[in-house]
Amino acid sequence: MTSHTDSQDDPSRARVILLVLGILLIATTLRAPITGVAPVLGLIREGLGLGPGAAGTLTTLPLLAFALASPFAVLIGREYGLERSLFAAVVLVFLGILLRSLGPVWSLFLGTGIIGIGIALANVLLPSLLKRDFPDSIVALTSAYALAAGVAGASVSALAVPIATLPGGGWALALGAVAVLPLLSALVWLPQLAARTAPGPETATPPHGGKVWHSALAWQVTLFFGLNSLVFYVVMTWLPAILTDAGYSEAAAGSTHGLMQLATAVPGLFFGLLVRRLADQRGLAIALTGLMAVSLLGLVVMPGAAVLWSVVFGVAVGAVFILGLTFISLRSANMHQAAALSGMVQCAGYLIAAAAPPSIGALHDRLGGWSLPLLLCVAICLIMAVLGGFAGRAVQISAE
Repeated sequence: MTSHTDSQDDPSRARVILLVLGILLIATTLRAPITGVAPVLGLIREGLGLGPGAAGTLTTLPLLAFALASPFAVLIGREYGLERSLFAAVVLVFLGILLRSLGPVWSLFLGTGIIGIGIALANVLLPSLLKRDFPDSIVALTSAYALAAGVAGASVSALAVPIATLPGGGWALALGAVAVLPLLSALVWLPQLAARTAPGPETATPPHGGKVWHSALAWQVTLFFGLNSLVFYVVMTWLPAILTDAGYSEAAAGSTHGLMQLATAVPGLFFGLLVRRLADQRGLAIALTGLMAVSLLGLVVMPGAAVLWSVVFGVAVGAVFILGLTFISLRSANMHQAAALSGMVQCAGYLIAAAAPPSIGALHDRLGGWSLPLLLCVAICLIMAVLGGFAGRAVQISAE
């Protein structure tokens, strides 16, 4: 009597398991291809003769791709379907990694740009897939894929230098090894290509002006998110260099960089639920950005405790990232306004962050030290605290 039911349930359960596995594997491709660059950035600069501006641009290119491609990902998803668009995103990341690892300067930068476009597509479309297929488990699955992204990013950061130092290795092998993640993701995602569904109306839409662009509250949310991204990508790009200049070995610097990446995923396990239970998030925003400032100041005055400061920074910046994304829904009056604000935040926010890594690298090379660049990031965190005090108010855009 139960065999007939089981024969019907098992295939359905298997499809769900395969879908969740595919989502988690795609999540591993969202950060690792970018985070693996910083630990071997010194080797890349030495091997290709890159200046600090060009080296920082390796981080800036994905940010520009996020800003330019993210708002239009929904149009691609509507035209070709979520499943096929996500598959295309993973394939783009795979091809970009291969191209980036060929060796010449032109392929390094072109491949990095292609990786950014692929990640941007997946970043926008994955949440829409979760809301459609798992409406009752959005928080749990979002936390799971944030954790998967963090673990993958941390692992790649920690392994980059050991792989680069293998006999016959080098920076190209270290960057190319990451291709296994999108390749595995694409293979597991193949069964989903039979479906063709459009993104939901809550997905970020292309920026086109409108009410949110004339809203002070919307700009407070956007700047809060954008400055957090700015500080995060500066630290993600230059932390290994900061640590090696402070006397750490390249391997130790890479491991600490990986630990920081892993720490960014920790708030995903619980923080979203905490934020939504607070009617007013001003105190939380100010406290977290203050914690970011303290950790960066710690790297300046007590670099011997860099592991502690890196973990504190990772937890704080990860929590602020979630807070910034949560502001999008909390400060919007309806689903369509949330979609418009999401497009604005991702476009303007990542554009704000894009110029920072090469600029900070150039500033370091001019001054010969990391103290002033880090203190500038501390000042930015204090500005974020002020913005968080405004963005954290329990008001919505339509009621300003």
